[in-house]
Amino acid sequence: MAKVTVDTSTCVGCGLCEQSCPEVFKVEGDGIAHVIAQACATHNLSEVAEQCPVNAIKVS
Repeated sequence: MAKVTVDTSTCVGCGLCEQSCPEVFKVEGDGIAHVIAQACATHNLSEVAEQCPVNAIKVS
């Protein structure tokens, strides 16, 4: 299984990842996206990572 991480020092909290896959990403009260699960049944997480405007999401 792929490991999903968010670089919290880079994330700007735009929420695009949460909109794309809310079962994996959640923008918390600190304004930063956090990984809440490691798998998504409906989206390719690599594609979600590619959409991040600041490249804060890594899938390895």
